[in-house]
Amino acid sequence: MREIEKLDNPVWHSLSESHHSFAIDYNTVKFYQPDYCPFGGFTALGTTSAAIADYSKLVDNFFIVGEKPLLPNSLKLNKELVCLQMVATGKIDMEIKEEIVELGPEHHEELYELVRLVQPGYFKKKTPLLGRYYGIFKNNKLIAVTGERMKMNHYIEVSAVVTHPNHTGMGYAKQLTTHTVNAIFDQSKKPYLHVAETNSIAIALYKKLGFTTRREISFWNIAK
Repeated sequence: MREIEKLDNPVWHSLSESHHSFAIDYNTVKFYQPDYCPFGGFTALGTTSAAIADYSKLVDNFFIVGEKPLLPNSLKLNKELVCLQMVATGKIDMEIKEEIVELGPEHHEELYELVRLVQPGYFKKKTPLLGRYYGIFKNNKLIAVTGERMKMNHYIEVSAVVTHPNHTGMGYAKQLTTHTVNAIFDQSKKPYLHVAETNSIAIALYKKLGFTTRREISFWNIAK
């Protein structure tokens, strides 16, 4: 399999490669431990129902990323979130004017609260342990962040591109995304990301920064 094709099933390949230590493995279905990331992926459709039923004992609400899964009768498909999967073509040549801080354990609670405010449902207490996260502070308050989530041998996902609603329009997301993308290339890996197909403002930003759309990919939200 070509490395780029692994992006068709990013959860599965992340949990098979760089993030294997975070996996709950049901053979042909793999999930992140739910306090790190509520995502799963599979390779054999006929095996998903039993694995999803087992995983649902650990968490009430989660996502399968990629193809539509088969569900047990005890669970329902809440919604399908269609995203564009975009890949960076090279380092971004843009001036960074703000001070960007790599966030440590002392920042994790503030990071969690900020992401939960803007993008609830995806970011968990231990998500910051999956990769590097970066932030911009104003008056000692964290007001914008971006970081790394799913990781494979050759690709790292840019995630949590979040700015507090009181501080939008200042170019913080652009600068943080630039910093994160270039840091991923410095690791000799390639950055990619997922953005809702309806989020035209974010899509336009990523295109300006040199991302190209690779494909559409669905996040299937499953609930009890």
